[in-house]
Amino acid sequence: MAVPWLLTSHHPIHLFPKSYFTSKANIIYVARNPRDVLISLYHFLDELPSYQSCSTFEDFFEEFVEGNVVYGSWFDHIKGWLPLRGSEKFLFLTYEELHEKLKVSLEKICQFLDKDLSEEEISLILENVSFQVMKNHMLESNEVLIRDNVEVVKIMVLRKGICADWKNYFTVIQMETFNKMYQEKMKGLGQNLFPWEQC
Repeated sequence: MAVPWLLTSHHPIHLFPKSYFTSKANIIYVARNPRDVLISLYHFLDELPSYQSCSTFEDFFEEFVEGNVVYGSWFDHIKGWLPLRGSEKFLFLTYEELHEKLKVSLEKICQFLDKDLSEEEISLILENVSFQVMKNHMLESNEVLIRDNVEVVKIMVLRKGICADWKNYFTVIQMETFNKMYQEKMKGLGQNLFPWEQC
């Protein structure tokens, strides 16, 4: 019997009807270091003609810190989903876990979805979900079409596929500003919840 599931990494929890959380649907939530989310979103939006108003990284940094970006504040987003941790219908993963321990993460997903896969199937999945294979596939299929206002544009949604790329962009002042804000916004949620907090 197929297990219904929902994978989301962008939409805030308040956009989903309450029926999602009382149905048989399983939810897999993937969180990522907000610093890397900032960098990734900056490059993604920079590809869109309608978003050229944000001309510099410094401007975008300020917009992200204020939560004035598409999908809203990263902090509101993750704090909306975190209370579901521990639910049998909710699996919380991080991009960093997927990057560093892909096989372990895949086994967690299989267990969560009550799926038994052979070693051959697992190897095939691991091979085909690598960043380079997915990026090559997108290049072969002429990238991804995105509706940007009334225009449809081709953009590349896979860029580097690495962790901690933010270190190549943040100034010392930006790093201090972000760290201070992170501590304030995540206060009271416990320590070492995420792998990026141990760096």
